[in-house]
Amino acid sequence: MKANADAVLSAKSLHYFLQLVDSMSYTQASQILGITQPALTQQIKKLERAVGSPLFGQIGKKLYLTDAGSKMEETARTLFDTVHDTVDEIQQFTDSDSGYISIGILNIFEPKVIEEFLINFGKKYPDVRLIVNFYDREELWNKIDKNEIDFAVSYIPDINANAATMRQFTTKEINKESIVLLSSKKDTSLESMLHENWASYTENSYLTHIFKRFYASIIPQNEIKARFSRVHELVDFAQSNKLNTFVTKSYYLVHQKEITLNEVRTSELIDFQGCFIYRKNKAQIPRLANFLTEWDKFLNAKDYASRLD
Repeated sequence: MKANADAVLSAKSLHYFLQLVDSMSYTQASQILGITQPALTQQIKKLERAVGSPLFGQIGKKLYLTDAGSKMEETARTLFDTVHDTVDEIQQFTDSDSGYISIGILNIFEPKVIEEFLINFGKKYPDVRLIVNFYDREELWNKIDKNEIDFAVSYIPDINANAATMRQFTTKEINKESIVLLSSKKDTSLESMLHENWASYTENSYLTHIFKRFYASIIPQNEIKARFSRVHELVDFAQSNKLNTFVTKSYYLVHQKEITLNEVRTSELIDFQGCFIYRKNKAQIPRLANFLTEWDKFLNAKDYASRLD
């Protein structure tokens, strides 16, 4: 008996299915989708009835994809990729003054200058709808890889930005970045921070990885007293508990008046770049091309570093 194609290829059902694949948790997936868990369960069961096979199995509380589920995932992602690519191609011929631009920003990226630019862009192009969300590192790369956002605002180098991955993407530099070490002590040195207590970022955070490349020896894992996904909470906790921590230079310059911790002078710089990351064909879409052009004009009027003051 053939499956009902309309039931199988329902965009909503496939979207819900892929979110459950990414989360492997009905609770988490339903929260992200903004629906109830029973509603999600109903959509998945509807899809399973349509194909005549279970798509998920369960061992204890852990979900896993069945063989049918793996095949459905492959098909669903191919379908969505095809739709996104087709929409991108069509949009290359649309008006540059309308439509929408979706932007994902890394949650530890200091947004002051980006926000200023978006305000200016919105005033100049009032009919272009801007959709802006903040994501952690894994979510952001997942979104750009699935073509669910037009621009990712993130840092490179990154292990996710390897040569194979970047063949389909291009980057446009936003700023040069570096790390600022912060201590509760005045006139301290890098060496004196060895084995002291720290507050840091979550394990998968970009800054955790980049910091380990240079300063792994000065923060033994057992000396990290707290981890945070957001910078404000990290700095507040470190200040209240007199812990060492670190932030980007951009964040430090913007929030220097609020920071009571002391900057630690070091001759070793950790240099990396903030960038717009986007698929190569995106630059052919008129409104996205305008977005990049307006960014250049914005920085030509006043450079990035000066806008941090």
